[in-house]
Amino acid sequence: MTTLIDRRQTSGLDLSALGAGRYATLPQHQRGRGAVVNMPGRYERHGTALFDDGWQTLEDLPPLKTTVYEETPKKIITTNDSPDISFRQSINPYRGCEHGCSYCYARPTHAYMGLSPGLDFESKLFAKTNAAALLRAELSNPHYEPLTIALGANTDPYQPIEREYRITRQILEVLSEFNHPVGIVTKSALVLRDLDILTDMARRNLVKVAVSVTTLDAKLARAMEPRAATPTRRLGAIEALSKAGVPTVVMTAPIIPGLNDSEIESLLKAGHAAGAREAGYVVLRLPLEVKDIFRAWLNEALPDRAAKVMSLIRQTRQGKENDSTFGRRFTGTGPYAWSIGRRFEIAAQRLGYNKERRQLSTDIFRRPPKPGEQLKLF
Repeated sequence: MTTLIDRRQTSGLDLSALGAGRYATLPQHQRGRGAVVNMPGRYERHGTALFDDGWQTLEDLPPLKTTVYEETPKKIITTNDSPDISFRQSINPYRGCEHGCSYCYARPTHAYMGLSPGLDFESKLFAKTNAAALLRAELSNPHYEPLTIALGANTDPYQPIEREYRITRQILEVLSEFNHPVGIVTKSALVLRDLDILTDMARRNLVKVAVSVTTLDAKLARAMEPRAATPTRRLGAIEALSKAGVPTVVMTAPIIPGLNDSEIESLLKAGHAAGAREAGYVVLRLPLEVKDIFRAWLNEALPDRAAKVMSLIRQTRQGKENDSTFGRRFTGTGPYAWSIGRRFEIAAQRLGYNKERRQLSTDIFRRPPKPGEQLKLF
C-alpha cells in the first residue's frame, strides 16, 4: 500500500505534519496543478499521508485526473449581507475550481465537503446540474425582488469543466429570459463562447464582465494559475467583449506584495488598451488553510523570493498573514498597502478608468408566463 492513515487525533491542521512534508503531493500529481500539499480539511479528525512502504511504488502511480461529481442542491441563489461587498446575491455553478490558483480564497470551502482545500479543491469538483431549473423556480417566485446576481464570486463559472457541463450558459439563458442583471467574474477566455447571449443582454443593460488579470508574465501566470487562460487570452477576451458592446472591467486581483505588485500600472494600461473602462483591485487574502497552501507553493515555485513575499504580506495585515475585518480585508492596512492603493488610484485616474461605474438595470425584470398560463393584458 502507498497510503497511511494519519494517527493524529486532534482537530485542526497538524502544522508539524505539514512542515515535515507528510501532506506533500507526488510530482506526477503536481503537474498542471497549483497546490503542492493536500492536508485534511479543518473538520477532519484523521488525514492521510503518502509513504513508500519499501516496494518503491509511489513513482508508479498514474497522473492525477480531475473527478467531477454531480450534485443537486435545493437552492441556487446565495445571499450575503457583508458591508464591504458590492453585491447581495450570487450564484456559483461549481464547487472547487480546476484553475488551481494557489492563493484562491475559496479553497477552505472544500472542507465542508470533507475534502482537502489543497489538491482536492482543484481535482475533485462538484457540478450543480440543476442550477438553471432552480434559478427559474426562484425567479418565478412572486415575492422575489431582482438585484444584480454575481456569477463566479467564489469559483470561476468558466473553468474548464464548463465546456462539457455548460451550466453557466444555461444560467445566462434563464437570466436573459427574465431580463435579470448579472455581473460575471472570470479568468477564462471561454466567456467568449457565450458572446451571443452577453451581447444581447448588454443591449438591455443587463450584464457586465470582469476579467481578472494578475500578471503579464506568462511564466508566472502558469505557475500561479496553471489551468487558467494565459494573460494574452484574458486581454483578448476583454477586447472581444468590449468590441461587441459588453461592458468590461479589468480586475488586477489579487495584488501579491513582492510578486506582482510591480505590474499594477502595466496591467491597467494593458486592460485599458483592450477596452476595459472600469478597474478594481484586491490585496491578497490568505484565510484559513489558504495561508499554508500558498506558502507551500511559494517555497516550491519561488524559493528565493518566498521569505520576502511573506514578510510584505504580513506588513499589509498588521503583522499577520490574514485580516478578515470588514472594510480592510480587501485592501489591507499599513504603509505598504497604502502605497498599493495610491498607485492603483493614480494609474486608474490617469488612464481614465472608473469615470462612470455602470449600474445594471433591474427595471425591466419580468416573469415569463409558465406553459398554459394566461397572458396578462396590462
